[in-house]
Amino acid sequence: MAKFVYRMQNILNLKENLEKQQKAAFTVANNRLMKEQDKLQELMLRQASYENELDRLLKGRLDLKRIAHCRNSIDAMKSLVRDQMIVVHQAQKKVDEERKKLDEVMKDRKTHEKLKEKAFDEFKEDLNHQEMKEIDELVSFTHSKN
Repeated sequence: MAKFVYRMQNILNLKENLEKQQKAAFTVANNRLMKEQDKLQELMLRQASYENELDRLLKGRLDLKRIAHCRNSIDAMKSLVRDQMIVVHQAQKKVDEERKKLDEVMKDRKTHEKLKEKAFDEFKEDLNHQEMKEIDELVSFTHSKN
């Protein structure tokens, strides 16, 4: 019996490897985004704690030095939060880019898989056609013998 050999199997293998690499790149970008979002969350929590401390200082006995220090800390945290938001936005852009690349590579791989399936279907049809031809020849041969 004939064995199916897809003539572009090496290309399909290459597409599968490219997809694996792109999945890894997407995972790295996504992990970085998560890390940067966590960092932003921590900065926002620190800023909120400084704001709570400022409220507490303003309501209690006034300590101008601590109030000024707390306000400076809040201003610094606002700046850090703004900067971190930019970093998060850049990381999100990178994730989106990697997702688009991954989608393209997946489409390409699926196209080659469809081509392989069609080639296999054609192979089965040819094989079936060949078997039918052999059967017809056998029937004709046995019929002519009789």
